[in-house]
Amino acid sequence: MTVIENITEYWVVYAMTIGVLLLIAAYFLHCEGAAVNVNKDVLNNRPILGVLSQEQSLHLHSKFPEENYTSYIASSYVKDVEKSGARVVPILIGKDRSYYRNIMEKINGVLFPGGATYFNQSNGYADAGQHIYEIAQELNDAGDYFPIFGTCLGFQLLVILASGRGPKENRASCHSFENLPLNFTQDYRMSKMFRETPEDILDILKNQHVTVNVHQFCILDDNLRFHNLKKDWRATSHSIDENGVRFIASLEHKRYPFYAVQFHPEKSSFEWKLSKKYAHTFDAVKANRYFMDFFVNECRKSNHTFASASEENTYLIYNYEPRFTGELGSAYHQCYMFEPRGTV
Repeated sequence: MTVIENITEYWVVYAMTIGVLLLIAAYFLHCEGAAVNVNKDVLNNRPILGVLSQEQSLHLHSKFPEENYTSYIASSYVKDVEKSGARVVPILIGKDRSYYRNIMEKINGVLFPGGATYFNQSNGYADAGQHIYEIAQELNDAGDYFPIFGTCLGFQLLVILASGRGPKENRASCHSFENLPLNFTQDYRMSKMFRETPEDILDILKNQHVTVNVHQFCILDDNLRFHNLKKDWRATSHSIDENGVRFIASLEHKRYPFYAVQFHPEKSSFEWKLSKKYAHTFDAVKANRYFMDFFVNECRKSNHTFASASEENTYLIYNYEPRFTGELGSAYHQCYMFEPRGTV
């Protein structure tokens, strides 16, 4: 065989090898475990997050009967976002899909907050959440990085949306109204949420009762298993409720930048009702701050912007004034109220 033939054979084998590797790479980029591409060298240092409102509670409605507000956001969620270096746009319920798509094209991520509403109310929290969830999937599938974070009720909503909403909700009964440590899974350091968490934060979360739990429903490993969600979602920690039920405390999607915690990181710093006995120690505040710092940093990877500063200003939460609802008996010290309907 001549030298030219040897060189030709070498390059043919080389080209075939490269082709096979490219095919393998293409497969993994489209499998459920592949991450959404993002340019980590170009970060948005003016992130704006949307916080989803929810139906007005019966208690607060009784305090503002003449206004008859449509929805509210507890200000502790707004403060939690702001202290991590982002601003907030309220997202209202009861709108059509175009409203949510329009607002999501301008902001950099969405927070599904906790609360006490139902998932079967028309034009409510769950319907709005479904619009946002499906649009976020479309954006990420198109290479447009868009994160979501769910807290407590928002955690459960993400799982129910992933399961497919139906008459029987994919969640379990729990009773957890206490501060708890986290029991991390064996591979939690491979997760996106905890891959770079400082050791001192992990030590607090593992060994101190600092995560604030206020829930009567939860997500179990069986909820993921029975709905075939384990291929897409990764549980990263668990906690134990007052009846010994082991529930998932933190969760993330394997491909999309979707994250959730069953506990309330915002309450350690911003909710102060004495009867609730929330964890307010320095370590509790320090450890719980990590979660929104992490999420806001995820939102920095989105390059969405408003068309102008004046347009931005019309959407921001600063256009609304929080009410001191703690003095009215609410579990929330302050709330933003939206869309008064007046006496009906």
